[in-house]
Amino acid sequence: MSASASNEFILVVDDNPTNLAVLSEALNSAGLRFRVAIDGESALAQVDRNLPDLILLDVQMPGIDGFETCRRLKANPLTRSIPVIFTTAFSDTENKAKGFALGAVDYIPKPFDQTEVLARLQVHLKLKKLTESLEHQVHDRTAALQKMQVQLVQQEKLSSLGEMIAGIAHEINNPINFIASNVDPLREHINNMAEILRLYQQEHPQPSPELAAVLEDLEPDFIFEDSLKIINSLTLGADRIRGISTSLRTFSRADTETKIPANLHEGLDSTLMILQHRLKSSDHRPEISILKSYGELPLLPCYPGQINQVFMNLLANAIDALEESALKGKTPDSGLQIQITTQATNDQQIAVCIADNGIGMNELVKQRLFEPLFTTKPVGKGTGLGLAIAHQIVSEKHSGTLEVQSELGRGTQFLIRLPINPK
Repeated sequence: MSASASNEFILVVDDNPTNLAVLSEALNSAGLRFRVAIDGESALAQVDRNLPDLILLDVQMPGIDGFETCRRLKANPLTRSIPVIFTTAFSDTENKAKGFALGAVDYIPKPFDQTEVLARLQVHLKLKKLTESLEHQVHDRTAALQKMQVQLVQQEKLSSLGEMIAGIAHEINNPINFIASNVDPLREHINNMAEILRLYQQEHPQPSPELAAVLEDLEPDFIFEDSLKIINSLTLGADRIRGISTSLRTFSRADTETKIPANLHEGLDSTLMILQHRLKSSDHRPEISILKSYGELPLLPCYPGQINQVFMNLLANAIDALEESALKGKTPDSGLQIQITTQATNDQQIAVCIADNGIGMNELVKQRLFEPLFTTKPVGKGTGLGLAIAHQIVSEKHSGTLEVQSELGRGTQFLIRLPINPK
């Protein structure tokens, strides 16, 4: 129910033909458009079809009276803001107080004085327009403040997160480089010691009883063999930590003031590496499987740190949804899964799809998902800014789109579309 500017009108509700004639003459003389209803039921029916700008409402009418008609109008969210002016022959304070308590904005006494009627109507029409203008300004200012808040939080989070992760990666690098650079010399030393022991045993095949007892107890051959296995494990561990360090640096890479070509697969993989601890099985749920279907992608001109933050927010939300499914005993037969699909589309875009098979969401949640400060999580578990920031990064910073498809019990899918050649 909405009225465009061309459909603006005043609804006059009165069962008295004489009163209607007087009011019609006054409104026509002022060039005001109006419609007529002769009782409360027909007035409510008309309002349901077209919203008037103002309602002149008689108190005494057959059927539901003016007071009940006003009560119903004010109880309806779509009609409660329409100004209601009562027209009545009663001038007692009790009736006036009742009307104001129900939400009326004014009273016009009968018999009508046309000059007074028009003056009061013009005042309340102006007040209504001023109120609407103020509401629009407040709405626009609130939206602008929320947008600014999201930008500030996004910048602060990205800066803080980037500095922290870069610092961790730097601190990891020094000791792991020390370990990795000393593994090969250690392996060589052990091999040399094994060769010395072998030659010694050849030259002195009959050790003393005391040395023989020690050799039998310590088993040198086993020690050398196991030491080499330990060194190989250290090598694998060092390589693993180097990979984590590289992922951290990839994730936290500082953005320049201009976009630079980036490999989105590296960003996705580095984000998954950071979230690896959340994918493992726990006492409350099984392991979360990651299913990748990566297509051939060109390097994308973007702000890599910001795009990685989008991946982080979407993947973390998918993990949250799967954990909630498990807690509610709704783990799918196929297990908990996140599927990541990438492809270059024919319309010169890169599409990244992140889908989970969690509990999904209803239509109301889906419509408000990208609103700043909106969250379905308990207090202390989320700020409601993650997805708002992600949406802003994709749409405003990269001229792309971020869409969501979800159905209760069927999981959720986020689809990112980014232009390969942004303007």
